[in-house]
Amino acid sequence: MPRSHIDHLVVTAASLEEGVEYVRRELGVTPQSGGEHARMGTHNRLLKLGEKLYLEVIAANPGAPAPGRPRWFQLDEPESVRAPRLATWVARCDFIHALAPESLGKIETMSRGSFRWLITTPEDGKLPLQGIAPTLIQWLSDSHPADTLEDPGCSLVRFEGFHPRPESVTGVLSAIGFEGEFPVSPGEPALVAQIRTPDGPRRLR
Repeated sequence: MPRSHIDHLVVTAASLEEGVEYVRRELGVTPQSGGEHARMGTHNRLLKLGEKLYLEVIAANPGAPAPGRPRWFQLDEPESVRAPRLATWVARCDFIHALAPESLGKIETMSRGSFRWLITTPEDGKLPLQGIAPTLIQWLSDSHPADTLEDPGCSLVRFEGFHPRPESVTGVLSAIGFEGEFPVSPGEPALVAQIRTPDGPRRLR
């Protein structure tokens, strides 16, 4: 059976500047330049967390035309981006058409600069299971975004989720053949990432 693994964490914000400042305040490091997603009217900044692992700060791009559709990651919902937060995460696989359940959305082709990928995207822009279930991605490019980033000395130590129906999240993880540690406990929807930084352990949520 095809498998999937954690690819990156997603911090959403009302503006890229707010999201970057949130990460700088919480982790003591500043995300590096990313790029623009023309099809979604968004842009991002990135922070390397390990080999083929990074953190993405993403927001609506005020300098880009409106996409004519709901933006991904609930970026069009004011309440969802009222404050910067660790909103969701993305799992990487090699055979997305064989793995992606319908609950994660349509499979679409996206690009940013030289990077191209296939990704699951709900048509209404909602986060699957309030963001506790991952988005699924398959990179089509020869390189991975983390390969192009400077190493700031950060690494993901522990990643966990909370949801009122944890079995729904674990059901999605089983469907996509997820391999890795991602415990899910009962509770209000939330993600918590323990990250080792040059200034010691920090927590992002």
